[in-house]
Amino acid sequence: MATATSRPAAAGHRARLTEGLAAAIAEKGYAAVTIADVVRTARVSKRTFYEHFADKEACFLALYAESSDELLELIATATASARGPWEARIGAAARAYFERVAAEPELIRAALLETQAAGPRARVLRREVQRRYAERLRAFSLAAEAEEAGIRALTPALATAVVGGLNELMLEAVEAGQAERMGELADAATKLIAAVLAR
Repeated sequence: MATATSRPAAAGHRARLTEGLAAAIAEKGYAAVTIADVVRTARVSKRTFYEHFADKEACFLALYAESSDELLELIATATASARGPWEARIGAAARAYFERVAAEPELIRAALLETQAAGPRARVLRREVQRRYAERLRAFSLAAEAEEAGIRALTPALATAVVGGLNELMLEAVEAGQAERMGELADAATKLIAAVLAR
């Protein structure tokens, strides 16, 4: 049984492993990365790796799921804490999101480019994450419609289309080797969402 002092250490090792995988993917691509690469980058032993993950795929799935959860929470916090009209709340959420992903180019590269190589479970998880983003956007539109005139609630299909379009802009930046400039997409994202929501 884990003690109170060992739990934080275990959590730290898990985070180091997922961060190590992201760094190794940025250097070599998912297909070429080995467990040895991950543990060397994370500075832990192979034994520690297998205490947390069954294999490289499980580590990738954890990296993707946990980073997506953090980003969704970041969006929710930014939207809730922003003041002013709905456009201001959209802008706050977009800035918070794109500034975070610009600060972690290795992570966004792994999420956008490597899910195909990571296998069918990763592709299923990616679709689930995109669905959650679309649901968050749709929930915002429903709340905004109830509060203010001139706003329309998005259908699930339209929310999915908006998320897909933003994803494509991000993918283009990453493929061009400009992930660190992702923060510049916040303005485009704000304008797109505002245009779709406005009646």
